[in-house]
Amino acid sequence: MLNSFSFRLYPLRASVSAVLLVISSSVLAFSFADLSNQDASAGLKAALNQGSELAVAKLGATNGFYNNDKVRIHLPSVLEQALPILRMTGQGKQLDELVVSMNRAAEAAVPMAKPLLLDAVKSMSVTDAKNILTGGDTSVTDFFKQKTAAPLTVKFLPMVKGVTDKAGLSAQYNSVMGQAHKFGVVPAQQASVENYVTQRALDGLYLMIAEEEKAIRLDPIGAGSKIIGKVFGLLK
Repeated sequence: MLNSFSFRLYPLRASVSAVLLVISSSVLAFSFADLSNQDASAGLKAALNQGSELAVAKLGATNGFYNNDKVRIHLPSVLEQALPILRMTGQGKQLDELVVSMNRAAEAAVPMAKPLLLDAVKSMSVTDAKNILTGGDTSVTDFFKQKTAAPLTVKFLPMVKGVTDKAGLSAQYNSVMGQAHKFGVVPAQQASVENYVTQRALDGLYLMIAEEEKAIRLDPIGAGSKIIGKVFGLLK
């Protein structure tokens, strides 16, 4: 009798579960639908501005790259592997100075990114905004890469070259790595110190923007902006 009664209750329980699932889905859908295009765009733009400005401020300061293990620019792997031998031949100090100059070059170049990053934010469409909001933890960073990587490379190169040339080792680096590239030992990106540092500077910038983006998604209220909290709070 009990088993029969339980059996008769099963469809009812299943129906209730289905109804609850529909209700919860509807609430989620309503939350996103209720979010106006204006709010979605404003919240995302505020997050983009905040994340990019913080990243630039952190990296564009003295030791912003050099003292940050996540983005510090090291020698290309082929030189790193040969470093013990090069130190034995008395070139260690020069290479250490080159590493410092590479990081200083990146620190000097990064502030130039701010106007382009802000322009990318201004150009964002409502569709871009909603796609980014639901696109994953690094969708903001991916958006910035798509919009700014090419023009930032053009802007960074002269600045990086000006700084690294002062170290006095750029010509030697370019000669050695240029030959290594001809033999297929290193990629073209590493054949000149200015190209190598520019790419690493961009990598570091986008990595730090990604870190700021993840922090906002993790704690929207803690971002200190009502509109960021409202928009990103729906995604938690």
